[in-house]
Amino acid sequence: MRHVRKSVFIVAAMVAFTLSAGAARAELLIRVDQSTQRMVVAVDGALLHEWPVSTGRPGFETPTGAFRPNRMDADHYSQEYDQAPMPYAVFFDLKGHAIHGSFEPIGRPAASHGCVRLEPANAAKLFALIAQQKMANTRVEISGDVKVALQNFKATVSARGSGKPVRVPNGEVQVLGPDGSQLTLSARASRNLLYGLY
Repeated sequence: MRHVRKSVFIVAAMVAFTLSAGAARAELLIRVDQSTQRMVVAVDGALLHEWPVSTGRPGFETPTGAFRPNRMDADHYSQEYDQAPMPYAVFFDLKGHAIHGSFEPIGRPAASHGCVRLEPANAAKLFALIAQQKMANTRVEISGDVKVALQNFKATVSARGSGKPVRVPNGEVQVLGPDGSQLTLSARASRNLLYGLY
C-alpha cells in the first residue's frame, strides 16, 4: 500500500511539473513583413497586436530570417548614429539590429539603418511582453522585401490628388478629390493585400 501511495505521489508531482513548465513556456512570436511594413505579435498562436513598422533602406537592409532576442535596453542610444534615441530596444542579432521605438513617422518604408522601428508606445508594450515571456521564449521572424513596400508607397503617393481611392498603411481608405479634399473611411485591409492602389 505504501508503495502505491508513493507511486501516485510521484506521478502527480510529474504531472504538476509538466503543467507548470508548459504554462511558463509560452511562445512569443514577433513577425515582421517588410513588404507591408507590418508587425504581428502573438503568444501561443493567439494574435495580440498588429502594428505598422519602418524597416531598413536599401544599402542598410533589415536582415531576414528567424532570430531570438539577445539583449534588451529600455533607454538605449545609438553608438553609430549620433546618439539617436532607441527607446525599448530589443536586439535580435549580433550585428546591432534591434526592434525599438522611434520618434520619426512610422509606416514609411526604407527609413532606418536596418532596425525595425515602432511607435514608442508600441515598443514599450512589446518590451514589457518580452520581459514577461522571457527572451528565450521569444522568436523574431523577418520576411518580405522593402523594395515592394517602396514601390507601393510611391504608387500611393503618385495617386494622391487623382480622385482615385488609395489604401494607406494603417488600413484606412482615403478618397482624395481633385480639389484636395480628403475623406477617410475606416476599413481593415485584407491580410492578402499589400497597401497601395487597389
